Amino acid sequence: MHDKIKMGISSCLLGEKVRYDGGHKLDRFITDTLGQYFEWVPVCPEFEYGLPVPREPLHLVGSPESPRLATIKTGIDHTAKMLQWTEKRLEGLAQENLNGFIFKSKSPSSGIGGVKVYTPSGIPSQRGVGIFGGAFMRHFPLTPVIDDGRLHNPRLRENFIESVFVFHRWQTLLKYGSINDLIEFHTSHKLLMLAHSPKQYSALGQLVASAKKVKRETLFFAYIQGFMEGMSLLATPKKNTNVLMHISGYFKKVTSADEKQELLEVIENYRTCLIPLIVPITLVKHYVRKYNIAYLKKQYYLNPHPMELMLRNHV
Repeated sequence: MHDKIKMGISSCLLGEKVRYDGGHKLDRFITDTLGQYFEWVPVCPEFEYGLPVPREPLHLVGSPESPRLATIKTGIDHTAKMLQWTEKRLEGLAQENLNGFIFKSKSPSSGIGGVKVYTPSGIPSQRGVGIFGGAFMRHFPLTPVIDDGRLHNPRLRENFIESVFVFHRWQTLLKYGSINDLIEFHTSHKLLMLAHSPKQYSALGQLVASAKKVKRETLFFAYIQGFMEGMSLLATPKKNTNVLMHISGYFKKVTSADEKQELLEVIENYRTCLIPLIVPITLVKHYVRKYNIAYLKKQYYLNPHPMELMLRNHV
């Protein structure tokens, strides 16, 4: 990679001391590993909004569907002013063309799920969404998001980073892309989408087939909307196995009987969770190079993100 991919992030995860207690939540995986590939755009809603460090902590109160942001002890309501600040901040972030965002989990301002909301009954609900985090997702519904808690789940992490790279390639296509470029995008992402949602891939295929009948802007929006919906579904061992078996069909006429058997055994070992996904993928890539399978060389499924991240070593 030559240029880093721009990504939003909660400032405290980079080690910035902006939390209510004057501390931070530095995440070394984010700074040391992901930082090699991503350019961070840090955001701390509470600090940037104007609250001091340290400060009285905030929490969400009222209804989980429409919570209010208030200080815990004094009960000062910051909802309206925070929403005003959020609207302006989102306008600025729109100019950044972010390809994803990593939020601080459980934060009343930045959380994107599972945030406590203290209801009138006195029993907190776990269904809350932070004021800024929720507004971001509504304003940028296609942009991949995750919080630092989910980021350390191997399968969710791999899915998120995969989605970020897909979205980045799409953003690049949007700048100069034609209908033919869209068709190429669809073709080169076929196996990747099949690993997430065969149903969505079929629907996208129908959309591409009617490309000449639809306005470019309408077509492109509908396509990426459907694609990112598909990416939101996890690539399970079962779906990956189906894709790997589909790939094996490209080698039937060129591989030896021993190579065919080896590939089938490796795929079966992956299906039964004895080995991680990287093992059959590595063997497939070896056969692709050895037998020069042009179609598979173009498939992002085999190279969805930098191998150095080792994301498929754990799924």
